[in-house]
Amino acid sequence: MIPAPVRFLDPLQLLDGADSHRPTRETTMNYLLIPVGAIARLLPHLPNFTPIGGMALFGAAHGSRRSALIAPLAAMALSDLFLGAHGSLPFVYASFVLIALMGMRVFRNGVTAPRVVGASLASSLILFSLSNFGVWATGTMYAPTFQGLLTCYAMALPFLRNTMLGDLFYAGVFFGGYALATRHAGIGALVPVKVQRHDD
Repeated sequence: MIPAPVRFLDPLQLLDGADSHRPTRETTMNYLLIPVGAIARLLPHLPNFTPIGGMALFGAAHGSRRSALIAPLAAMALSDLFLGAHGSLPFVYASFVLIALMGMRVFRNGVTAPRVVGASLASSLILFSLSNFGVWATGTMYAPTFQGLLTCYAMALPFLRNTMLGDLFYAGVFFGGYALATRHAGIGALVPVKVQRHDD
């Protein structure tokens, strides 16, 4: 007998699962947002007022799980080629992974305006908490003590406002634009929008 060929499982298939049967329009749109996110980070803007959090949430609600994770990270990586890297960058990337995973949970039963607002604010807090923990843990600006960590968070508070405004603004643009476009095209409604996402 000829042994059956060994097949290696793509780990990202575990994320997509039954999502591979979803229409590819939304997934493609998630990937098309990559240059939008990268360019927005490169153009002059208020500190922390960027679309990456909104991208992660939008991808979590529409398209595949794979695109929800890849698109924001790809936009970050592309723009970081020009902006440069720093020691706490892995914590920033991890923040957007957590934001996307949180979004998958929040929008599991549909997209509504209150959920978009709540998820946007939660996203800002996730990024604030994890990225500034990374600044404290990997840098030399603050003492490696609990008091040093609290000082790090206190010094970063002025930037939290811009992060929240940016997440709310771009989530509103992405979700609102999509809802208006689908309504105009006759293929969807504004809110609530039921998300047909299957568990693995």
